[in-house]
Amino acid sequence: MAFIPPRDLTQQLNTLCIAKTRLTIPQLLILGFLAGAYIGFAAHLATVISTGSCAWFGAKKFLAGAVFSLGLMLVIIPGSELWTGNTLMTASLFEGDIRLGQMMKNWCIVYCGNLAGAAFLAWMIAGHSGLLDSPVGTTALTIAVSKTTPAAGWFDHQIAYFIRGICCNWLVCLAVLLALAAQDIAGKILGIFFPIMAFVASGFEHAIANMYFIPAGIIAKNSAAAVQGTAFTLAQLDQLTPVTMWTNNLISVSLGNLVGGGLFVASLYWWCFSRRQGRGEQE
Repeated sequence: MAFIPPRDLTQQLNTLCIAKTRLTIPQLLILGFLAGAYIGFAAHLATVISTGSCAWFGAKKFLAGAVFSLGLMLVIIPGSELWTGNTLMTASLFEGDIRLGQMMKNWCIVYCGNLAGAAFLAWMIAGHSGLLDSPVGTTALTIAVSKTTPAAGWFDHQIAYFIRGICCNWLVCLAVLLALAAQDIAGKILGIFFPIMAFVASGFEHAIANMYFIPAGIIAKNSAAAVQGTAFTLAQLDQLTPVTMWTNNLISVSLGNLVGGGLFVASLYWWCFSRRQGRGEQE
């Protein structure tokens, strides 16, 4: 069989989630750091692709999404720990095969590792490579400001980014399941590509990607070449800070990502397949 069917896939996911609880704290931190950096590489590449004019708006969005899919490919195939994908562990929690404490330990450590990896790469690229002292830096700054500046009221902004976070990780976790279902690398690449391209092109929000995008923009504020190409006021630039990164983006996006992956993918597939299968065996 070329792929694992849905009912068997939930069991495969459960096995994978149990294995995640057996990783040590150093392993989780290192693998989380790597995953954050891998997503950061993809985010930088998407920033480069998004730089410059394009006659067709959708084409630029598609290309940015296409190259961003590299991030999850690097996470899944060589192996690392990405918090957004690990929200699928709720399926194993409901199955009773892992404990709440084990899941929360994994989430907390991996989230911190992802943040460290993505921010470290932003520090390297934006702060020391010179690559953002260019129109690419202007794009990085524009992305960061747009993600942290409420277009309307603050509350409406939070709701919008919470919804975007749900939609994003719904697709990301489906990409993880498609890659898990595939039996060869080509299948895994194709399974990852389309959902990731879709979430980026659609304008949804990924917390770990934003851990690169926003710090890169914060650092790019110090580049005269990057600032020169923008139309932002000094007040708008001053509001791009590590604090607004959390209050205007990462908190609402992370909560949305949690709901998207933990509820709309893991929990619902567990209820439809693992839970019913267990009941059928008991009856």
